[in-house]
Amino acid sequence: MSNNSETKDLGKVVQINDARIQDHLGELVRGTVEETLNAMLDAEADAMCGAQRYERSPDRVDTRAGHYERTFHSKAGEVKLKMPKLRKQTFETAIIERYKRRETSIEEALMEMYLAGVSVRRVEDITEALWGTRVSSGTVSKLNKKVYKHIETWRNRPIQGEYPYVYLDGIVLKRSWAGEVRNVSVLVGIGVDQDGYRHILGVQEGHKEDKSGWGSFLEHLKSRGLKGVRMIISDACMGLSESAAEYFPEADWQRCTVHFYRNVFSHVPRAKMPQVSAMLKAIHAQESREAAQDKAVKVVESLRAMRLQKAADLVERCIDETLGFYSYPQTHWLKIRTNNPLERIMREIRRRTRVVGAFPDGESAVMLVGARLRHIASTKWGTRKYMSMDWLRQQDMETQQSA
Repeated sequence: MSNNSETKDLGKVVQINDARIQDHLGELVRGTVEETLNAMLDAEADAMCGAQRYERSPDRVDTRAGHYERTFHSKAGEVKLKMPKLRKQTFETAIIERYKRRETSIEEALMEMYLAGVSVRRVEDITEALWGTRVSSGTVSKLNKKVYKHIETWRNRPIQGEYPYVYLDGIVLKRSWAGEVRNVSVLVGIGVDQDGYRHILGVQEGHKEDKSGWGSFLEHLKSRGLKGVRMIISDACMGLSESAAEYFPEADWQRCTVHFYRNVFSHVPRAKMPQVSAMLKAIHAQESREAAQDKAVKVVESLRAMRLQKAADLVERCIDETLGFYSYPQTHWLKIRTNNPLERIMREIRRRTRVVGAFPDGESAVMLVGARLRHIASTKWGTRKYMSMDWLRQQDMETQQSA
């Protein structure tokens, strides 16, 4: 009897309250997250000031002016951030920027789920994995409307500064209309600014990749402030060069050399493609436009001798459209003679939109493409210098002096 009573007493002693332990662990995690984030904010403030708080240093450029509290929702729970205030500068933190990028990815994921017709239960599961809480179908619908509003605001934001180089391309997607699946074109433009950084300039439904579609898109970009355009790089899309000349008459048009090669290959037997490819590349490897034109004449003669009449006619008729890059600094040639900078982005968009199949309407297609472009713009893609524009400025100075 005594052994049984001892066992009962011992059971009471070692009994564990799981709920209290979980609460304690949760509070511990939240406290650690809060402490870590606030330490990071302090470190960033010290870096902006050029010295630690209360430190006397000749390198100091600013001083603290207290802080204000901001609530931050993390998966560990709600934490309080002490946002530093500086006397001379506006405090900007990489922590909030990282949070914004993560928020953009979540917005994009919600749009993909919605447009792809994912079930409500599945949406709840995914949002729980993303945020740590389950959201209802009504909440998902409201979030998508909110996302649409943000993307629309981003699409119509003013374009600041000048963009000497502008790349244009389009993608054809499917949309369901009156029980049928039809094509919808989404037009995209990116630019390199006067400091050599790339920016997403715009995205818009084009209905068709024709003169009216491109004209509407270029008018949209110009009305938002696009200026300083020296060269437009693109494929030979229907009506694009004509629209470019109408809205940016002082800008040169560079036909993408890679797409031009593909156009020529459509008139060349597969067995002869390597030889013709080497001939075409030799044209654009010349040291000047005059030398490239001379080389093109010889290539046309060779193509005719190979009985590739249509390929020869295409090169003879259109080669000058691919030589515009020779008027710009040689250090820029490789990056402005093709549409590759935008082509890589378009491949990513195709990969993202393939899972959707047919969109409900053109607006949905534009919004999903816009969400992806907005996310790309917030990554290193937009913060890493793409080319040095000092060479272009130097060329302009030399031109003015010789005039």
